[in-house]
Amino acid sequence: MTTVLSDLYPTRGATEVTVPRQDPVVWQGPGTPGPFRPSELAGFERDGFAAVPQLIRPDEVALYHDELERLIADPAVRADQRAIIEPKSQAVRSVFEVHKLSEVFARLVSDPRVVDRARQILGSDVYVHQSRINVKPGFGASGFYWHSDFETWHAEDGLPNMRTVSVSIALTENHDTNGGLMIMPGSHRTFLGCAGETPKDNYKQSLKMQEAGTPSDEALTAMADQHGIRLFTGKAGSATWFDCNCMHGSGDNITPYPRSNVFIVFNSVENAAVEPFAAPVRRPDYIGARDFTPVR
Repeated sequence: MTTVLSDLYPTRGATEVTVPRQDPVVWQGPGTPGPFRPSELAGFERDGFAAVPQLIRPDEVALYHDELERLIADPAVRADQRAIIEPKSQAVRSVFEVHKLSEVFARLVSDPRVVDRARQILGSDVYVHQSRINVKPGFGASGFYWHSDFETWHAEDGLPNMRTVSVSIALTENHDTNGGLMIMPGSHRTFLGCAGETPKDNYKQSLKMQEAGTPSDEALTAMADQHGIRLFTGKAGSATWFDCNCMHGSGDNITPYPRSNVFIVFNSVENAAVEPFAAPVRRPDYIGARDFTPVR
């Protein structure tokens, strides 16, 4: 007998809807042991994010940055379906499932400084729902429009609940001018269900320029008026942890200074993906994993 899960977060319907968050933000409370101090967990609960000024050392930054450069220069990687190409420049924009393409990034995923923070926030063992490197070279690399990751992961990957956390680890310096991450603090407490059906194989377009699953200008204005916008800057090796339902985005990088990062999404093993809630078919496994093996 098949169990049908109720949809707590309807989206991709005829109209845009808002739903109060139905899930905890920190799943075991601020006293849970782990790398985050109680005050940092309380800030994550309140704002939906936590910045770590130096998650990895400078020598490690060099190691991971060299590996990023190796991957994007490899013709076999560029030809792989896991590589996403910039529409205008034809440069590599992202490479997905890097923890399976690279032993170097596989070790980063299982590093206690990384995975223990994910376990601490989600209150369980975790698996990698998605990993990728993002490359934002200077002189015109395009940004990522405002969105909630959970809206897409719920609609197109089948994640039932908001029990997922992301970490963006800077491999180049994040200036206030080179297209850094922007988040609306506190926006994670409201789910914004977007209007419009999901096209088949939407991921082929959305990974280059997102259209389905994007909020209206009116909704974004109201959220920005309520929550404000925080821009994240920091040295290479810094990291930003953020909740799956944060409204976030980044601008184009028209400066001469590149911005590259490694991005890892951890999902609770107790929140494994089911069938998509608002899409005709699942996205490929390299974008939304179906291997729920805990990270060890």
